[in-house]
Amino acid sequence: MPAMPAETEVTHVKVGAEASARNIAMRIFRAELPSNRPALVWLGGYRSDMTGTKALEVERHAHAVGTDCVRFDYSGHGASGGDFKEGTISRWVEESLAVVDHAVAGRMILIGSSMGAWVALRLIEELRARGHGERIAGLVLIAPAPDFTAELIEPNLSPAERASLAERGYFEEPSDYSPEPNVFTRALIEDGRENRVLRGPIATGCPVHILQGMRDPDVPYTHALKLMEHMPADDVVMTLIRDGDHRLSREEDIVKLKQAINAVLAKA
Repeated sequence: MPAMPAETEVTHVKVGAEASARNIAMRIFRAELPSNRPALVWLGGYRSDMTGTKALEVERHAHAVGTDCVRFDYSGHGASGGDFKEGTISRWVEESLAVVDHAVAGRMILIGSSMGAWVALRLIEELRARGHGERIAGLVLIAPAPDFTAELIEPNLSPAERASLAERGYFEEPSDYSPEPNVFTRALIEDGRENRVLRGPIATGCPVHILQGMRDPDVPYTHALKLMEHMPADDVVMTLIRDGDHRLSREEDIVKLKQAINAVLAKA
C-alpha cells in the first residue's frame, strides 16, 4: 500500500454573496484507484477544526480502505474565513451543503462529531428535500449533540448569562479544551430553535452508528439515547463506552470509530 501523504492540500469553496460571502477551507483526499465505496465526509464539532485527531484518523482510514475523504472547516473555524460570532447552524449547514456539492460526486457517509452530528442530520434533511437523499449511504455520529442550544444550553442558563445575552448578544463560559472561552451568541441560540431535529421522528434512510461516552461531561449519554428514540425506522446501532469522555480521541476510541465506519460501509 502506498504511504499516506503527510497532508492533503488545502483548497477553498466560496459560499454566500456580498457581505455574507466566506471562503471555506477543505482538504479533499482522493483514492488512488476508482472505487464504488462511499466517500467519508467529516463534520466537526463546535470550535473544532479539520486537523483534529479524529478528522485525521478518518482520512487515514479512507486511505486504508480505498475511498475518498473530505474534511473542511466551518466559517469562523480553523483555516476558513468568516467571523466565529456570526456562526449559526443554518450558516454551517449551508457551508456543508456547498462542500459536499463541490467535492463529492457520488454517495457519502457523513461522520459527525458533537455539533457535527446536528449538522449531518440537517444536511440530510436538505438533501432529501432536493430529492437527493440517496446520496447518503450512512451516518457515524460521535457524542452527537443535535439541538444542543435548545436542549442543553437554554434550560441551564444562569441569570447572569441571560442578562449577557440580552445586553451584549452573547455570553462566555470557560472551555475545558482551549484557553479561550466558549462564546454562545443570541443569533446561534435563536437560529438553533429553527433547526431543531428532535421535534419528531427522524428519517435518514441509511444505517446509523452512534458512539457515545458515558463519562461525557458536555453531552450526557441520555441525549444520545433520546436521539436514538427519534429514529424508529432507521437501522441504528449504538456503542456506549463506559469510561469514554466527550472527545473520544484515545487510541481505543479511534479503534471503535474505525470499526463503526467499517460496519456502515459493509451495509452501504
